[in-house]
Amino acid sequence: MDNLTMKGFLLLGFSAKPEQEIFYASLFLVLYVLALTGNMLIITTTSLDGSLQSPMYFFLKHLSLLDLCYISVTVPRFVYNSFTHSGNISLWECIVQCFALITCISAEMAMLTVMSYDRYVAICLPLRYEIIMNVRTCVHGLVIVWVSGAISGAMHTAATFSIHFCGPRIIHQFFCDVPQIMKLACSSEFMSEIGVSLFTALLSFLCFLYIGFSYVHIFSSVLRMPSAEGRAKAFSTCLPHLVVVILFLSTGAFEYFKPHSESPTALDRLLTIMYSVVPPTFNPVIYSLRNKAIKLALRKVLGRNDILISAH
Repeated sequence: MDNLTMKGFLLLGFSAKPEQEIFYASLFLVLYVLALTGNMLIITTTSLDGSLQSPMYFFLKHLSLLDLCYISVTVPRFVYNSFTHSGNISLWECIVQCFALITCISAEMAMLTVMSYDRYVAICLPLRYEIIMNVRTCVHGLVIVWVSGAISGAMHTAATFSIHFCGPRIIHQFFCDVPQIMKLACSSEFMSEIGVSLFTALLSFLCFLYIGFSYVHIFSSVLRMPSAEGRAKAFSTCLPHLVVVILFLSTGAFEYFKPHSESPTALDRLLTIMYSVVPPTFNPVIYSLRNKAIKLALRKVLGRNDILISAH
């Protein structure tokens, strides 16, 4: 059993057929490049443009940085494994991947909560916005996001890899997925991980409740706005955020807490993609590229690059 653990695991990916696995890897590679491009553009734009230095864009920039880490945990390794026709992953690589992934997932939930607080203050308490959302508040919020994510990642990883593995070292997933690893546990040794999962689920539920509470007040304030243009602008800023929160939480919760069959179905894999690949890829579009200020700043940055290229 110890030798089995030390050998690591075998990631099955999406298909046993090499040509199909190459197709999926190519698709993931395209999504990864889109995620890198979109998030790097947001980071660059919000860093260089002086008009995008408000707390809203501060959190958008760090959300993009988080999304880069999030998608880089799983997709590059899957693409590499697919093109080399090898699904082997060592024990320590699996541990690091689990820790990094859960850290990013937990930090993403915390970041969405902090961003909802920022929108709540901006719309419901506009006269006090600059006082409440000062530099200190923003930095403290960012620290809470990463510290909470790291603590959650450490708890899950410690609980998961403190067990002994009795089953075959096959993981029916394209990355080291905790629910799939739990299926390899001996008898009831996975109870500690269930306890940690329930605790983090409770915290996620509280975050969701807070986001819901914030948006009830936000929508009440928006509907009382006399200007139709002001209402439209507020809704266009807030609704995409709320949609992503619901999508992120619902798919992640369903994936982690539903019964897992021995052979994952197409729905299982689709849900995994929805919470592990889709948010980092499309967050730049949903949050930022619909924003007029971001679009204008992007034109400035891209225009500046064109000038530099022409000069050379």
